[in-house]
Amino acid sequence: MQRIIFAIALWLSLTVGAFATESSMSFLDNRFRVDQTVERITFLVYRQDNSKPVTLVRPDGKKYYAWRHPENVRWIEEPSVDIISVEKPMPGPWQAIGKVTPKNNIQIISQLSLKAETLPQRIYQGEKLKFTARLMTDDQPLIVDNILDRVNLKVVMTRYLESQEQSDSHIRPVPIVIGEFYDNGEGLDERAGDGIFTVELPIELEPGKYNVRITTGNGVFLRTLEQEVLIYPTPFSSKFIQGDDKAPHQIIIQGEAATIESGSLATSIELQSPDASEQVVQHQAQAGKNEVTSYFNDLNQMGTYHWTGHVYANEASTGRALVFDLPTRTFSVVGALDLAKAEQMQAAAREAKKKAEQEAQILAHREQVRTRAIVAIVLGNLVLIVVGGLIWWLVQRKRAIRASLPEMQLNMPR
Repeated sequence: MQRIIFAIALWLSLTVGAFATESSMSFLDNRFRVDQTVERITFLVYRQDNSKPVTLVRPDGKKYYAWRHPENVRWIEEPSVDIISVEKPMPGPWQAIGKVTPKNNIQIISQLSLKAETLPQRIYQGEKLKFTARLMTDDQPLIVDNILDRVNLKVVMTRYLESQEQSDSHIRPVPIVIGEFYDNGEGLDERAGDGIFTVELPIELEPGKYNVRITTGNGVFLRTLEQEVLIYPTPFSSKFIQGDDKAPHQIIIQGEAATIESGSLATSIELQSPDASEQVVQHQAQAGKNEVTSYFNDLNQMGTYHWTGHVYANEASTGRALVFDLPTRTFSVVGALDLAKAEQMQAAAREAKKKAEQEAQILAHREQVRTRAIVAIVLGNLVLIVVGGLIWWLVQRKRAIRASLPEMQLNMPR
């Protein structure tokens, strides 16, 4: 039987106040022993690429498979590794059977926990937050290859209902996942595999009170933190003023005096022209001011323009740095028309409209006369047919009467 490596086993102490320990050991014949104090064990089994998952054998001989195992076993199957977690494992010698790698090592870790930053209780619609969390063991980040890249951070927000609203509503709020990232060095995550999970949270929900659940899990690691936050409306307004040949376009960002610290407002606005060329204008509010104006020229290009950008500021009450993304908006630029030519075109349009109305009236009158003539003809023909039929009937009746008179006379007595 090949020798196996079990890279990690997580042993959680049954006694809360017990000191956590960490150690490593070697073992032969793919066997390892679990004592009666182990509440949960998690381990990583490396095997040959694209080989079948291992078979896990309990001390009593019962077998667990990746596709068939009890509820207290969680199993993640990868092309070259199995991650297996067992709740309340049976004490005694366990064994793994399969095409495993020739390494053998087991690392024991205890007191696994999740630590996360606390979200600000006051956040704003449209804000972007950088948020981090860690898996900890013995108050130190858990850093183990091939484990952290399979553990993800998920942030779920659910609208909070007061007791009165809950009694009046028959529809429960739907939990919304607003962030799910890995410790992979992508996005805002600074380094891959450092045990720090980083999430960029876009706050796009409607203002109100929310329950936030912060979960890191993949079926093996299951830890959850909860808190409540308040989402407030966006603390600034944006205004666009379209320019012309003599004045540039203006984009005005004005912060709320009670929310935004004076002089902290800064903007980076991007304008995309119809030919896809871009202009970027960055401004900082003057000391004591809460307004920034960005100026753009349209470069005499006709068509549709797009503008978007970022707003930076500090919260007045706490000094907390705020970051917002502006949604993409558009405006159009059309060529200027000569006034005299425009008046001629308008007069021609009015004349054409008047002529069309007159022709329509003439056609309607002709159609009306034609309709009346057709009706008169039809009615005249009907009258002629009826009169002709009546005359024919009278003539025929008179002839019938005359034809019957001689016969009546022959039958009279002399």
